[in-house]
This record gives sequence, C-alpha cells and structure tokens, in this order.
Amino acid sequence: MPRVAVVYHSGYGHTKVLAESVAKGAAAVAGTKVALIPVDEAQGRIDEINAADAVIFGSPTYMGRASAAMKGFMEATSKIWMEQKWKDKIAAAFVNSGSQNGDRQTVFQQFITFALQHAMIWVGLDLLPGNNSSKGSVDDLNRLGVSAGAAAQTNVDEGPDAVTTSDRKTAERLGARVAETVAKLALVAA
Repeated sequence: MPRVAVVYHSGYGHTKVLAESVAKGAAAVAGTKVALIPVDEAQGRIDEINAADAVIFGSPTYMGRASAAMKGFMEATSKIWMEQKWKDKIAAAFVNSGSQNGDRQTVFQQFITFALQHAMIWVGLDLLPGNNSSKGSVDDLNRLGVSAGAAAQTNVDEGPDAVTTSDRKTAERLGARVAETVAKLALVAA
C-alpha cells in the first residue's frame, strides 16, 4: 500500500487548499494511504513522514523563497539527512504565490535541492503547459506552465476560496502522479 505524506505550510489558507487537493489526488489511487501534515505538526509526526514512501512538500512563495516555517522544517531534518532515512523516497512539491510569476521557480529549486540532498527521487508534473495558445484559457490544467510540480496563483486580497478550480485539479494530478509512481516502483521491486 503506497503511503504518501503531504507536508505543507499555509499562511493564509491558499496553500492548505492545494495541500488538500494534492492529498485528494493521491488518495484516489487505489490503496494509497495519505497523511496531510501541516508543517507546525511535522516534528511531532516525523515517524509518519519517515514511514511514507513519498513526501510532497507545499509552501507559499514569500519573498521568492519557501516560507520561514517550511525552511525551519527543512533545516530540522538534518539528523534524518545524516542517517539517510529518506533515501530513495519519492519527493514532489506544490507552490502558491500571489502574483503571476511570484518567483515560484526558486521555491521549486529550493525543494528539489533539499530532496536531492536527502537522496530522494524527484517527480514533477506530467501535464503539458496550459493556457499558452489562443485556444487556451485560465481554466486549463497547468495553466501556469510549470513542470517541476504543481503551481498556483491566488490573489493576495482574496481568501482560500479563490484558489482556482484549474489549480486545484493540477494539484490533484500531482498527488495522483506521485502515488502512481510509488505503486509502479513497488511493482518493479516486487
């Protein structure tokens, strides 16, 4: 049974909506057990994270980087890193920003480097860019055209309900892709 941990920080609720969408997508893959873990609970639930086959990280973009709460969690994993407890686990990420660009790519790079230092295997999004032709729209999946993970944009003066359906569905796809990848690797190893 694939086990997926979704570890996230959400300052204003937007990233929590995405985390729930990622978890929904992963849980839709038969037999997958998902743990939705707010970053402020992560140290108390570290055994759950260590037992997962995949860890999907989520953060808002604050000043072009992951939030301080997420960075604090990342730094707190140094003992896990030294013991290589996350070696060969699947890793992925989702990021939200208030602006169209929001320097999300730097946050994805931060997560990718973090995962690679832990000897994890990175899984990106398997959707072509949406909303990039005259026939496209903001309703397309992967409307922001990111391949490193699921990206979302939510206006800063709107609440969590403003997270677009397309961004939610893109996040669901990322969760499903990670769970499917874990299941495939389990079959290969069997």
